[in-house]
Amino acid sequence: MLATAAGPGTGEDADGRPAGRRRAGTLAPYLLLPVALLCWLLSLRSVDLAAMNDLGLLQVLPPLYWAAVVLLTAGFWLALRDHRVRTGWLTAYLLGLIGMIHATPSLLYPTLRYSWAWKHIAVLDAMIRNDGPVPHPGGFDIYNQWPGFFVLNGLYLRVTGTESALGYAAWAPAATNALLLAPLLLLYRTFTTDRRLVWGALWIYYCCAWVGQDYFAPQAFAFLLFITVLALVAGQLPNGGTGPRGGARPSLTPARAAPSFGRLLAILLLEAAIVVSHQLTPLMLLCALTALALPRRNRRAVLPALAGLLVLTGVWYATVARPFLSANLSDFVAGLTSPEGNIVSGLAGLGAAAPGQVVVAWVDRGLSATVILLAAAAVWRQPWVRRTGLPLLAVAPMPLLVANSYGGEMIFRVYLFALPACAFLIAALLRAGRLPGLRSVTSVAVALALLGGLFFGYYSKENMNYFTPGEVTAARRMIALAPAGAVIVSVTGNVPGGVDRYDLHPRVQLTQESRETQRLLLADPIAGLVLATSFAEAGTPAYLILNRGQAAECYLTGVLPADTVARLGSALDGAPRFTVVFRNDDAVVYRFVPHAA
Repeated sequence: MLATAAGPGTGEDADGRPAGRRRAGTLAPYLLLPVALLCWLLSLRSVDLAAMNDLGLLQVLPPLYWAAVVLLTAGFWLALRDHRVRTGWLTAYLLGLIGMIHATPSLLYPTLRYSWAWKHIAVLDAMIRNDGPVPHPGGFDIYNQWPGFFVLNGLYLRVTGTESALGYAAWAPAATNALLLAPLLLLYRTFTTDRRLVWGALWIYYCCAWVGQDYFAPQAFAFLLFITVLALVAGQLPNGGTGPRGGARPSLTPARAAPSFGRLLAILLLEAAIVVSHQLTPLMLLCALTALALPRRNRRAVLPALAGLLVLTGVWYATVARPFLSANLSDFVAGLTSPEGNIVSGLAGLGAAAPGQVVVAWVDRGLSATVILLAAAAVWRQPWVRRTGLPLLAVAPMPLLVANSYGGEMIFRVYLFALPACAFLIAALLRAGRLPGLRSVTSVAVALALLGGLFFGYYSKENMNYFTPGEVTAARRMIALAPAGAVIVSVTGNVPGGVDRYDLHPRVQLTQESRETQRLLLADPIAGLVLATSFAEAGTPAYLILNRGQAAECYLTGVLPADTVARLGSALDGAPRFTVVFRNDDAVVYRFVPHAA
């Protein structure tokens, strides 16, 4: 009794810690979140976008931004350690992390970020104008065969009366990642009821998702559905055994029956939406479900979903998508015969890139390798995870590396689809420490290290992903001036709205021309442009746009010499066949006739 009474009298709790220190530790999770968010928002007031160079936003975000990231990370792991902190606070921390990473560009930029997002806006506009498939799509025919994402957005625009998707497309990265939180939570809860493990895995996932496939695109939409299908299927899997040994073991969920009719119907509807929206995701889902079906105990739950996916994919590929598959069959065969090219293609060509981008490429590789190694260590050190479907899901995308390069991006897509399982495995490894204090410190350190790698991969190319209002105005002016049938020419594809009305204008992107044409362009710009547009009929005008974003892409990626855009502009200014029809500080548009009538 005397010992018990001494605690309050001496200002100590039952564990011998000062009461003030205990109260500070209790309040910290509740204080660090609002403080971190306030620091984040205040930090965005002093960002000079014009100062971006080799490392994009990394070199212009102020120290206060990075302090906010550290505070948020520390606060989350403190909240996760304290069982008295409700899950609503954990959700708020994760939404705060999503905001700091994915909403920052949307808050800073006055225009839509990333050229491919602009291209998808153009596809949506073309489908609405044509009330369905776009005639004469040129290089955009793939969207006619997989239109689901655009049909859904077109329906939304018509129902709401919204004129364009530009208003909400800028927020697609933040919205996509926020929506992904629910199916990821559902997926992780099928493997354990341990709160720390589930929410720790969620945090690790968002710290490692550097690939950037979250913009306004069919891939982001299909990936969200992919995770939802996996969560619904995994919810029916038997547990395969008990949890790990030790007092802090996660408890595995009990075995479940075969999928009910309602659940199976939901799975089939989601699979159908994936099949009609994206060409790669059905194959990734096919690999994932096949991997889950390998253990005999899983087949009762997995085979109905797998069979449904096979039927839906086969029917779609044999009908609507058949023209595209027939035209690209040779590329698929080439990928099978040279699988090493599928792995290397997305990482090659760094010699002429900007010095900062060479560093970024190695950081990206290091982060990816770290994720894989930590996940493998979890499988080795934590036997209980082997009885789940997580190791199978982590390796399931690997066969597609052999099948096709996917335009040099297959290795990145494999990482994207393997990451949800790898993140859980890493969280299980971090959860395994016996000393709670050391475990928390280690978790914070690992999370910050992974998050640092993510910022390199996600923010380092913002000098080319960002478009000024002047660039947008120039591209719109060009499209407005060009009559139907006029040729639209650009050095790279990094033009905001440069493919608008692509069904009315043949396009020439000089980086996609032959090496001979590119060499001629660098030696004699006028002769190179005439050769690149030699297909145009006599008297047909062509419009060439040069903008800041194209120059940034050449410099950062080395796809052409860094001064290509500047040299081209200098050669064309005053040339007799080229007329400047629009110019501002960030872009210039030339009109010329490749072949006189």
